Amino acid sequence: MPAGCLRRPVDNPNILVISMSSGPNNLDPRVGADSFSEKASQLMFDNLMELDDHLRVSPGLAERLDQPDPTTYVVTLRRGVKFHDGHELTSADVVYTFRSFLDPAFVSVKKGGYHEVQSIDARDRYTVVFTLNKPFASFPINLRQPIVPDGAGVEIRDHPVGTGPYRFVQYSVDDRLEVAAFDDYFAGRPKNDGLIYKITPDDIMRGLELKKGTVDLVVNELAPDVVHQLKAVSTLQTMEAPGVDYQYVGLNLRDPILRDIRVRQALAYAIDRRAIVEYLRRGLATPSDTLLPPVSWAHAADVFSFPYDPARARALLDAAGYPDPDGDGPAPRFSLTLKVSNVEYTRLQSAVIQQDLQRVGVSVDIRSYEFATLYADVIVGNFQAFTLQWAQGALADPDILRRAFHSSQIPPAGFNRGHYSNPRVDALLDEASASTDNDRRRELFVDVQRIVAEDVPYISLWHLRNVIVAQRTLTGLRLSPIADFSFLRDVARAHPTVTN
Repeated sequence: MPAGCLRRPVDNPNILVISMSSGPNNLDPRVGADSFSEKASQLMFDNLMELDDHLRVSPGLAERLDQPDPTTYVVTLRRGVKFHDGHELTSADVVYTFRSFLDPAFVSVKKGGYHEVQSIDARDRYTVVFTLNKPFASFPINLRQPIVPDGAGVEIRDHPVGTGPYRFVQYSVDDRLEVAAFDDYFAGRPKNDGLIYKITPDDIMRGLELKKGTVDLVVNELAPDVVHQLKAVSTLQTMEAPGVDYQYVGLNLRDPILRDIRVRQALAYAIDRRAIVEYLRRGLATPSDTLLPPVSWAHAADVFSFPYDPARARALLDAAGYPDPDGDGPAPRFSLTLKVSNVEYTRLQSAVIQQDLQRVGVSVDIRSYEFATLYADVIVGNFQAFTLQWAQGALADPDILRRAFHSSQIPPAGFNRGHYSNPRVDALLDEASASTDNDRRRELFVDVQRIVAEDVPYISLWHLRNVIVAQRTLTGLRLSPIADFSFLRDVARAHPTVTN
């Protein structure tokens, strides 16, 4: 559509238009695990437990969570919460939702979070008891799950019914999802009449729609260069806040070259992360030293860091037995293959990494793939090095350190794709997994981050800064660390037209 033909897809100014690059794959929140499905579920469903701004588990639909012993968790529900069809939320809905994940016939990638669950039972109308088969201190994060009605079948993927601030209206695949304000929402009716989740795959077009006023806001769905350009548009406002998404270079520690810690440390010294953040990310990131984001309650702020130091990188490569055969000449010390996605930003970042490593005598062959192909290679260990990004929910609990770095978590068991193994790290993570003392768990997770930072199974690049670009007429904008959509119920137009 030509720029001059762009128009708002709705006449009611109290209905806000949010633009996204892709639509949800499944509107059943027990199944839809991609970020777009999760964003959609945040509009129509509520989680049993939520996350606060330090990524600690906090009450959601649950009024409180008690742990009378190491293997028992007792959830007490809020009373008077209604589903969109009018029935009250009770323990039966919660039991049904979570028992789905224990059903062998139910297919969902989320089932892995419930392996330790022995039983789920309703004590009374508003109380649910989760019994584990062994202590697992990170279990409460798995209660951050949207609740569906008791007995909900496959129809919920096409016509969802939840307790959330918005009720489902319609979904046109590859076009839009429409939701309307739920008048009986337990936390109060939204300040707008509804939302249109508009699917616009093209990044430049999303920016153009914002500029023309046909879209009201975009959250983390614009390239840094586009955000930079839109900051100069007087009709728009931007908001930034620390995020959690983590970009890194993963290394295969079974590789004859990369198994040497001196080589891995040299590569880390050779990459100018601050230049990537400043010029490629336009400041919409912060250099990172560890997987856990600074907003996390378990983040280690004092881990070993790798400032940009090409001289130190060259010295380490010399010590590892890889002298530069011709000094500053074209012949490399050795060559690496770096696998990346074919997203334009990732390819640009990879070119910067390639140039940085070339300056210290390491040749890099960049190979770009569709995401599905890249991910399949990463899972089976078919790589020397790769770039990927941990996003949002995956980083909500520090147990991700166990899933990523424990030697028992090599795929398909977990996410230790580079075959990293350190007995001290394993012991610390085992203790953290079983401990019920959060202060002790934090000490253990900090120790793990310190060791892993020096061992360099990942080369940390950056943590994302979340950003909203919105019409200046909007009020109530807010960014959480995971950039969830729950804030949208508080967004309103400053001077809307009243509609009936």
